[in-house]
Amino acid sequence: MTQASSYKPVSPLTVLWCGAFIMTISLGIRHSFGLFLQPMSVSNEWGREVFAFSIALQNLVWGLAQPFVGRLADRFGAALTMIGGAVLYTVGLYLMADAQTPSMLTFSAGILIGLGLSGTTFPVVFGAVSRAMPPEKRSMAMGISMALGSLGQFAFLPGGLYLINRMGWSSALVVLACFASLIALLAYPLLKRKLKPGKGMTPAATTPQPSTVATAAVASQPPEQGMWAALGEALKHKAFLMLSVGYFVCGFQIIFINIHLPSYIQDQGISASAGSAALALIGLFNILGSYLAGLLGGKFRKPMVLSAIYGLRGVLVIAFVLLPLSEWSVYLFAAGMGVLWLSTVPLTTGTVSSMFGVNNLAMLGGLVFLFHQLGAFVGGWAGGWLYDTTGSYTIAWWVCVALSVLAALINWPIKEQSAKPQHAIAPAT
Repeated sequence: MTQASSYKPVSPLTVLWCGAFIMTISLGIRHSFGLFLQPMSVSNEWGREVFAFSIALQNLVWGLAQPFVGRLADRFGAALTMIGGAVLYTVGLYLMADAQTPSMLTFSAGILIGLGLSGTTFPVVFGAVSRAMPPEKRSMAMGISMALGSLGQFAFLPGGLYLINRMGWSSALVVLACFASLIALLAYPLLKRKLKPGKGMTPAATTPQPSTVATAAVASQPPEQGMWAALGEALKHKAFLMLSVGYFVCGFQIIFINIHLPSYIQDQGISASAGSAALALIGLFNILGSYLAGLLGGKFRKPMVLSAIYGLRGVLVIAFVLLPLSEWSVYLFAAGMGVLWLSTVPLTTGTVSSMFGVNNLAMLGGLVFLFHQLGAFVGGWAGGWLYDTTGSYTIAWWVCVALSVLAALINWPIKEQSAKPQHAIAPAT
């Protein structure tokens, strides 16, 4: 059997496992940032809004850069994009460890780490995984990737707290920078490697001959869209915009809880270790939630499953706010929220792939993710602002409930169908 390319192919399983462990590190470090709010703020004599703003900006930069970084991954390969993201992530963490002014924290934690995350998380990894997998296995593969990515939150949170307590927040960030550099090593196997002449190749492989079947297949496919054409088509698609609004809600809720939950429960007299354990439980149960989301997304309409997730989040927040607060109520809330946490990600990306295919998935996944990060910016910053203004998080919690209702209603009518039915390729005869 001859090869029609001079590049050594990367196996689907290699793409799946490398991508999953890249997200394990990237998301694990990112989810530990909430642990640094109090020690950095106290050490530098800042209000909570300073740290909250830098993390909110991080999410905004991440989202704004994502469609363009996704385009780079679609055009030049996910591996190079991930390596570049790893470099920015590592440098950002190292500079964050020495941040002594709000401007330095904004530059390191906000801008550099935000850019680094855009190259090492969902849209780029899911784009690579989706292209490597057959259509019937994409939802499950993305669910597995997200589940393993959640393992990082479970592992890095108690590890981060241990490092802070043992070494101080600055040295802990240096250690996390070392972990971030490992992302480049995991991305390296995904690089396409040129084959040397004679190694796995034949003369026919270097100069493939056209065939009637191949010519017909190429002729039946629409020409590849340019970046702006693909973005314009998505932004004119009503269902895509509805999906994006729901994703805005997801970003608001996740970042608000991730940044402010540890401080919220400490304000109520519960220990910092309980806050770390709660975030770790969210990561642990998100493994189950992401796997179930991938499974359910292959059996039911993905927008319908998204509506259920957003609705259940609202119910969970209501119970958490109204019932008496204790360590056990915190742990139960964290476990329930963990099942619903990032289970929206494979479902949302899967819906985008159903609408627009996989050729521009990293870019279009990045576009819908931009809305997620706009929500994350508002949720992260507004949580700190509302606390500094009112002295409590009560209003922010009820905003989370109202947004859950909005997201549940807006996702339900979305149809999971191609945006270009006229481009469907007729089945082979």
